[in-house]
This record gives sequence, C-alpha cells and structure tokens, in this order.
Amino acid sequence: QVQLVESGGGLVQAGGSLRLSCAASGRAFSSYPMGWFRQAPGKEREFVASIRSNSVITSYADSVKGRFSISRDNAKNLVYLQMNSLKPEDTAVYYCAARRSLTRDYEYWGQGTQVTVSS
Repeated sequence: QVQLVESGGGLVQAGGSLRLSCAASGRAFSSYPMGWFRQAPGKEREFVASIRSNSVITSYADSVKGRFSISRDNAKNLVYLQMNSLKPEDTAVYYCAARRSLTRDYEYWGQGTQVTVSS
C-alpha cells in the first residue's frame, strides 16, 4: 500500500511559479511510475505529467509542455511538479498518483492540493 500526500499549492498571480511536492510512503516507491493530474471545477480530471521510476523518461500534457517540469527524488520518496509561467487556466486541484507498473492504471492517489492562479 502506498500513501501519497501533496503540498505546495496556493494562490499565485499569472506568470508566477509554484512547486508542488508529493510525499510517498512505502519501500517500493522508487520502482513506481508516478504522475500528476488536475481537476478544475466542473471539468474532468486530466493528466498533467508523468515520470518513470528511473527519472529518465517523462511525459507532459500539451497544455503544460515547456512550463511544467516533473522530477523525483527516490532517496527521499518525493515527487515534484515545478510549475512556471502559470496561467489562470492552470487553476485546479492537483493530485499525485502512483501505479505499480506501466501496465496498470494509477492505483494510489493523494488528497490533492489547490492551485489558484489569478489574472
């Protein structure tokens, strides 16, 4: 079982930056592919970014490419989402997620952290 706790959300002006953190429990964390998702009011949850266990391969939604960066520190059981050049449309609850392998759906989810970008 993996528990995920996000932090780092808040209110920021358009053009600003935030770094989200996701703290994971469990010894197998370093082998889990990880992802960030977000859900805006009235919209479905959407993929933001993902990172493989080896930190080499990452993937991003088109809407955040070039502005967001995902990384992980397996020694500390942490995953980060650096968000730069934030836009009002990035406003959402951001969720960290984990899965045991690439062949599985994301199985473990955090409680979410609110990011609000003002114009």
